[in-house]
This record gives sequence, C-alpha cells and structure tokens, in this order.
Amino acid sequence: MRTGHVRSFVYDALPGRVVFGEGTFERAPEELQRLRISRLLLIADRSGTAWADKLCGRLGPAVVARIDDVRPHVPYPDALAAQKLAADQQADGLMTIGGGSATGLGKIVALDRPLPILAVPTTYAGSEMTPIWGLTRDARKETGRDSVVQPRTVIYDPVLTLSLPASIAGPSGMNALAHCAEALYAEGANPITSLMAEEGIRVIVGGLPLVVAHPDDLEARADVLAGAYLAGASFAAAGSGLHHKICHILGGAYDLPHAEMHTVVLPHVLALLAPTYPQAMRRMARAMRQADVPSAVFELAQTIGAPTALQAIGMPGDRLDEAAVLISAAILDTPMAVPAEAIRALLGEAYEGLRPRSTTGLQTPTHVTA
Repeated sequence: MRTGHVRSFVYDALPGRVVFGEGTFERAPEELQRLRISRLLLIADRSGTAWADKLCGRLGPAVVARIDDVRPHVPYPDALAAQKLAADQQADGLMTIGGGSATGLGKIVALDRPLPILAVPTTYAGSEMTPIWGLTRDARKETGRDSVVQPRTVIYDPVLTLSLPASIAGPSGMNALAHCAEALYAEGANPITSLMAEEGIRVIVGGLPLVVAHPDDLEARADVLAGAYLAGASFAAAGSGLHHKICHILGGAYDLPHAEMHTVVLPHVLALLAPTYPQAMRRMARAMRQADVPSAVFELAQTIGAPTALQAIGMPGDRLDEAAVLISAAILDTPMAVPAEAIRALLGEAYEGLRPRSTTGLQTPTHVTA
C-alpha cells in the first residue's frame, strides 16, 4: 500500500567527524593529532573551564593561547580580539569547550583564518554541527553560512554535561528542540533531515524532563545530547526560518539570553506557522505524542521550570513595537514573510507568557510522508 509520495529534493551531506560516548573527552589529544593541530588556540566558556584546565595539563606547550572570557552572541570587539590572538600566536587549529557561545567565537576566528576546529559541547546548543556563524555589532546580530567554520570533529561526551545545572540544561534542550522544529519546515527541509529532526524531537522530549529532575542520570543526558546532535545536523542541512530570524534579532538588539529566548519564542512561532506547515506539525505531534504541538512545547517548558515569558528574561516591554518593526523589515520579501501585525501579536503573547493559540484538529497519523 502506498503511504505517500516523496517529492524531489536536494540534500547536501555536511562533512565532519563525530565521536560520541561516555569518556570520549579523553580522546581529545588523539583527535587533535588527527587534525594535525600542533599550535592550539583553546576557547572555553564557564562550563568548560575545568575541562580546559585538565586538557592543558596534558597538552602542555601545544596550547599556545587560551580564551576563557566568552560572552553570548559574539560581540564584535571579542571577535576582533580572538582573531588577533590567533594570528599573533600563529595558531594552526582551534578547540572549543562549552556551549554555543564558545563554539561561536571559535567559528568567527576560523572565518578570519581558515583553521580546523575541534568542538566539545557541554550544552545542547547544536551549533557545533553547523556551518553557520554569527556576531553582534552595533546591537544587531549578523549571521552567515560558510563551510570554513564547520568544526571538523565534534566530541560528544555526556559526562561533560553533568555539571550543567537544571536552570541551564532545560533551556539548552529547548534550544535544540527549536533546531529540530525549524528543520522540519525550513526551505531546505527534505526526507533525510526530517527523519533526523523527528528522532531528535523524540529523544529530547523524552530525556529532558529526566535531566532536569534527576541531574545524575547519565543515560538521560546521553539521550538529550544525541538529540542535540541530530538537531544541529538536521538544522545545518535544512536551513533556518522565521523562529531563528526572530531570535537573532531579539538577541542582538536586546541582549537576551540565547537558550531562554528560544524557549519562550518557540511555541508561539509554531502556533503561527501550524496552518502553513501541517506536515511538519504532524511529525512533531508524532514525536511528542501530543496532538496540539504548540501547547505541548509550552507545557514542556513549564514542566522543566524554563521561562515562558519574554518579560522574565529581560525584554523591555516598551520596545515590543520597535522589535516588531525590526523583525518585519528583516523578513520582508523572503519566504519567511508574515504580516507585521502577526509578528507584533506574537511578541505580545510571548512577552506576557500566554499559552499559545491552540491548533485544534491536528491528529497524530499512522503514516507520515517526508
């Protein structure tokens, strides 16, 4: 029996080596040798500092420079300083240990000097799997796509996430969920990325509440880390859409915390787009075992104690109109374009932390085509 028709598609498989499993961080020196890195610039954020200390003890003089002061959204002065440090120390490779901010700073260095990156994520950001870079200049976040910034090797060791407190782990996992969701409806979505994204949603939704409720559950942390990998890989190939455009603008203009912002905005974007992308909603519904996807995402955030309102994470209420104008201008004449009044209404609901509008009538199907 035919269950559906697979449409034509293009899938560009992105290069990269993934080393996944408990204790794999110990293989970092070996992986650096594989990349022929002998003069290393090591970048670590707060969550990766202790691991960076440990690694420096093993690598000795091979670490020619180190950056520990890492800020979100890659401020332009930080980017220039890191690029200069790499040049001055004649680094021939980069290693990042931490969340998306550490990875992002490493990417900006590689954009200036095409150096190989070994990325070791300690959160569920997923940016280690993408060729997407970003930096913030003059309160505006600039993003681009360049294969030179794609990490050559990624080490996923769930042990490194054990020190991640629930208050950070929860929103970080929601950020990964946002990558999966966007990969299902982005312009480059295809049957392969959709399979990865759907599986990513399934393991993230299943594992994230356990990670928050039982911080020592290494199996749950491994599940969510695997989901983060699938999220990043599917998002990298499928591309971004309205959700990420909104978050990039809000993050750059108002310096909002990255993962928390994704957590708040995601259910409202899904509610807005659900009528346009019923196939993506069906996939999410199947993975989450919930018919009303936007509400299910909102309730997941509540369950894990993550923020659900923009006002709770520092968004100034008197600048919602301004934010709506910035977003509307950025998506004008693009496939992401939606009415300006819809953007303003979305921001208002997200600011107040209201439950997203219901998408009644969605059923979880037995068969879903790509």
